[in-house]
Amino acid sequence: MVNAVGHIVDRTPSGEVLSRAQSRAALVPDCMVEARRIANTVISGWHGRRRRGIGENFWQFRPYSDGESLSRIDWRRSARDDHTYVRDREWEAAHTIWLWADLSPSMMYKSRFGTVSKESRALVLMLALAEILARSGERIGCPGVMEPVSARNAAERLATALMHSDLSSGLPATGMIRGWSDLVLIGDFLDPTPAIMERLGPLGRRGMRGHVIEVADPAEETFPYAGRTEFTDPETGDKLTAGRAEILAEDYRRAYLARRDSLGEGLRHMGWTFIPHRTDHLASEALVAVHMHLSGMPGRATHGGQL
Repeated sequence: MVNAVGHIVDRTPSGEVLSRAQSRAALVPDCMVEARRIANTVISGWHGRRRRGIGENFWQFRPYSDGESLSRIDWRRSARDDHTYVRDREWEAAHTIWLWADLSPSMMYKSRFGTVSKESRALVLMLALAEILARSGERIGCPGVMEPVSARNAAERLATALMHSDLSSGLPATGMIRGWSDLVLIGDFLDPTPAIMERLGPLGRRGMRGHVIEVADPAEETFPYAGRTEFTDPETGDKLTAGRAEILAEDYRRAYLARRDSLGEGLRHMGWTFIPHRTDHLASEALVAVHMHLSGMPGRATHGGQL
């Protein structure tokens, strides 16, 4: 008897492009709702990327410090009590941040231990991050899908663009990315590490800052299989049947973690950040971690995406 631990969601034959597009379009609105809910949770009580600097928008009042220009004093506010206050403006220098999620067949997997498929989690993370960054005034783009825009509804515009796009061909083309910017990549990154680093290496040498979120189903990390088990490669359809899957568990886990460590080490050597995240954990964990890195406040991420 074959041991069914997980399944491939959205098993649409590759030739039925229209059907696949309609299925993706149906998924995106739900992901947008979830993304906004998570974004609101993360933003609540947190200024995000806002900071004092040159700009037009009021940010805060703060006590005057000796040596500051008297022209910055807000005399009306200072007249209310015995302190002298300075009116701070919000720093305004829109930065371009490119967001990309891998939606290839391997991302369609969901085991009974995960709360959502890898594809759904990747979409939610990308859209939630777009929502947060757009509220901070950043320019948001997606390679090959949407040119960078600076707008409060950037996340919604990205969601609409995704309905009519195909991100199922692996890592994105980045020839359109110019100048100093950040690139956030979200996927399972199960390809051999040398192949991934060969694609990403030139980006690091161009001075681009990168942040990689590895989305994993818990079954992929823990290998909870036992007995006769049939494994299917979602990319090729190839099948492998193990008579006693449990005897493979230790070697598999060792190889899986070695692959992750190798990828993380390679990315850190480039000066990029690497955040492992499991679909049985809260999406906000990975979102907070990458947002801290984007804000220049690196946090400590461990396997599984916890801070």
